[in-house]
Amino acid sequence: MGKALSEMTLEELWQLFPIFLVEPSDRWASCYDKMEAMLEEILSECPVERISHIGSTAVYGIWAKDIVDVLVELSAGSDMEAAARKMEENDFIRMSSGEGRISLNRGYTEEGFAEDVYHVHLRYVGDNDELYFKDYLNEHVQVAREYEAMKLRLWKLYEHDRDAYTDAKTEFIKKWTGEAKEKYCGRY
Repeated sequence: MGKALSEMTLEELWQLFPIFLVEPSDRWASCYDKMEAMLEEILSECPVERISHIGSTAVYGIWAKDIVDVLVELSAGSDMEAAARKMEENDFIRMSSGEGRISLNRGYTEEGFAEDVYHVHLRYVGDNDELYFKDYLNEHVQVAREYEAMKLRLWKLYEHDRDAYTDAKTEFIKKWTGEAKEKYCGRY
C-alpha cells in the first residue's frame, strides 16, 4: 500500500491529483443535489443558513474540473470547528483552515480521484463572493466563455501546480465578482 494522503508532500499530491478539465456535464447538478442532501443530514445539528453550488460546475456550458464545489454558510458566530468535525467524522478530509474559513474534500483517495469529487467550503453567512461570480457568469455568456478560454490555456501550463492555476485566475475573478456585487447588490 502507498502513502496515506496525509503523509504526501504537496508536490506528490499535485501529481496524484492534477488539474484536468472536462466538457460540461449534466451530471454535476445531480452530484450537487446528492451532496446537498448529505450535508443537510450531516450538519442537521449545526446552524446552516444556506448550501449552494458554486465553482465552474455551477456555470452553464463551460469546461470545468470534474469537481463539484459546495459553499456551506453557517450562522455568524457559530462553531465552525464543530461543523468541520462532523464532516470529518463522515469521511471528509480537511484541506485548509483559516480565519472564518474551512475547506474539506471528499473523493480523494490514495489511488487518485474517486468517481465523484467534492470541495466543500465552510464559511460564515455573507462570505459568499462565489455566488455573485457564478450568477454573473451564468447571466453573461461572453464573460463565461472568456473564463473558460483562460482556464483551458492555464490547464496544461499548471497541470501539476494547483496554487499557480488558482493564482492565475484571481485577477479575472476579482474583476467580475466586483461587477457582480455592484449589479446584484444585496442579492445574498
